[in-house]
Amino acid sequence: MERSDVIILGAGAAGLFCAGQAGQRGLKVALLEKAEAPGKKILISGGGRCNFTNLGAGPGNYLSANPHFAKSALARYTPADFIALIERHGIAWHEKTLGQLFCDSSAKQIVAMLLEECPSELVTLTCEVDVASVARGEDGTFTVTAADGRAWAAPALVIATGGPSIPKMGASDFAYKLARQFGLKVVEPRPALVPLTLGGEDALFRELSGVAAPVLARAGKAEFAEAALFTHKGLSGPAILQVSSFWRHGDPVGITFLPEAATDWLLEAKRDRPRSHLRTLLRERLPARLADALADRLGLERELGNIADKDLRAAQGQLADWRFAPNGTEGYAKAEVTAGGIATAELSSRTMEAAKVSGLYAIGEAVDVTGWLGGYNFQWAWASAHAAAEALAEARWT
Repeated sequence: MERSDVIILGAGAAGLFCAGQAGQRGLKVALLEKAEAPGKKILISGGGRCNFTNLGAGPGNYLSANPHFAKSALARYTPADFIALIERHGIAWHEKTLGQLFCDSSAKQIVAMLLEECPSELVTLTCEVDVASVARGEDGTFTVTAADGRAWAAPALVIATGGPSIPKMGASDFAYKLARQFGLKVVEPRPALVPLTLGGEDALFRELSGVAAPVLARAGKAEFAEAALFTHKGLSGPAILQVSSFWRHGDPVGITFLPEAATDWLLEAKRDRPRSHLRTLLRERLPARLADALADRLGLERELGNIADKDLRAAQGQLADWRFAPNGTEGYAKAEVTAGGIATAELSSRTMEAAKVSGLYAIGEAVDVTGWLGGYNFQWAWASAHAAAEALAEARWT
């Protein structure tokens, strides 16, 4: 039986960072990972360069049953704090669009940094741990037992095992099972930041596989102005991944194909270029294959001067709010993150500790806090891990 001050389950972004922060505060940490190496999802993120935070990260960039829950942790560990950390480690970085920050070189640098941040004399990382059971004794001690008989004990336990997105990387619903074991409620999990699939008449758009265009995409009350990509299964690209987190089965997704166009741009074109065709105008503004597909469905093949204003207004309206009816998503296999998770109502927003179970904490993707695409989920991992580490240190010395 190995004894420590805290056991952290999961050596992903949140678990690694929490281990380092706790170790630096003098706590003895047992960091347990199911995979053969830590940080596997970090390594594949951002095309291998890790979109490690976003300059604009704030509570408004997160989806949760309680939209206020993330405020405390995010305010106490900001993007500027993480930037200062990577700069101390000499990691070069750059900003892409919309405040997204990436490593110049490789995501391997982030994993190496997180490991280096863990004091070797206090943090012990053990990989390939297949957890068989987790128990809490009458004295409040948590005991984690592996399938091979190894065991760890500590007065505090941190759930940092993420959600079931990208199962090929070893992801699972372990966090939810463990939470329920200790009586914590779980908000129904679902794939998020995930491509949408199309069927029925919309399936005709599959012929456009590989075509992308800047759009304004909407689902529910959320809307995002980024690129959409047609795939052989349906819709993807940043704009679609963003709205997928807000989309619910049965709801439509609205797309504005020419978000920069003036309200009456077709009527203006009719006045200025009466002999032009709609197909020609669309080809000037959109990829040819997409322009042709939209023109075919709108069906206005005559010269603009011979088309009634009301028909042009109807075409403008459809292009400004083209409705798709997704029949599903590509599931956890293609989802970047999981929406839902351990209910925030069960946790302290300041400490990430369970209200009902002293010494039990949950951080990162395991919690019902889901960020937008673009580095927001990593920032939540850092911020929630930092909050838990602070609280663990306070509890250890009081």
